[in-house]
Amino acid sequence: MIHCRTIEEVQEAVQAHRWVRLCGRGSKPALFGGASPDAETVCLSGLVGVERYDPAEYVFTAQAGTPLQVIEAMLAEEGQYLPVDAMFVERGGSLGGLVAANLAGPGRYRYGGVRDFLLGARFVDGRGRLVRGGGRVVKNAAGFDLARLMVGSMGLLAALVEVSFKVFPRPEAYGSVRARYDGLKGALAAMERLSRAQFDIDALDLAPEGFPSGRTWLWARMGGREEALAARLAAFLQALEEGPAEVDVAWDEEEARFWRDARELAWVEEGETVVKVPLTPKQALRLERGFAEAESCAPLGVRYGVAGNVAWLRFGHLPKEKMVELDERLAAMGLAGLVVMGEPGVRWLGEQGWRNVFFDRVKAVLDPEGRFV
Repeated sequence: MIHCRTIEEVQEAVQAHRWVRLCGRGSKPALFGGASPDAETVCLSGLVGVERYDPAEYVFTAQAGTPLQVIEAMLAEEGQYLPVDAMFVERGGSLGGLVAANLAGPGRYRYGGVRDFLLGARFVDGRGRLVRGGGRVVKNAAGFDLARLMVGSMGLLAALVEVSFKVFPRPEAYGSVRARYDGLKGALAAMERLSRAQFDIDALDLAPEGFPSGRTWLWARMGGREEALAARLAAFLQALEEGPAEVDVAWDEEEARFWRDARELAWVEEGETVVKVPLTPKQALRLERGFAEAESCAPLGVRYGVAGNVAWLRFGHLPKEKMVELDERLAAMGLAGLVVMGEPGVRWLGEQGWRNVFFDRVKAVLDPEGRFV
């Protein structure tokens, strides 16, 4: 393994080896781990440091290996934050890993994902050249947006060495409404209704108890000025009508812990497998029926995030044969999955639409010799 501490060292490592596997701080081994016998592992965790932070302009630039915890602490001192609600912060995740894996947390519901906050990036391509895409300021519209091609690229296109983000003012306070429904169907109906209502909801998730889903908790988070928040949450409670069997408001550490656990996947046991499945709320019931017909590879639990537009499926330890069965099951339902936690080696499952003509053409330009594996 080659540990790089400068951009020049990254360039030299890429140019010196026929095949290269990129890795960061090790917070997502299922995505960036695994054996590559013919490839040299190039570690980017040594690229650390904030190069520019302008609180008045709400922008910062940092090296890709900088821990997300460092960024969060820096922004908090100025009353600011990165609304993408980056995942695996407490596991040691880095800025580059956030971009490469495109793993935004519950806060994506209101403000958008990584792509919406990334202003620019510098990266080393497959020939060892240093390339800049985008810029360091919000008002930047020059040229082709190369930086956003890095979002979700999984280290297959280039080695990220520097990223620039815009940030927002952090709300003074948060509060969350939690409502219990006797079944998933009722919770999904309430969630869809609330997502269309005139409420400024920061995050909207469903947390069923077990799988297939029985009792299901709907969590809705609001942030803002402390003196106005109680009235806003009271109006939200009225909009729930008579549907939930139980409802109340969570404050302070209790509600913060729920959303922190959601972004860290703290409800998953060590050694278990988690698969992220993009879907629509209407597909959630079909997903549960599909797994009911295949009990041998059914999840142990599930969470529905971003107002039902993503499912986090929790499995026990999945051996290779079970992973093949899961791949076939998702494909039969017309769904795709990304293995976020589990054994390294398999990233994509189901309808593998990630590989397309556009990706191949970008790969041919940025990595014509196929160095990044």
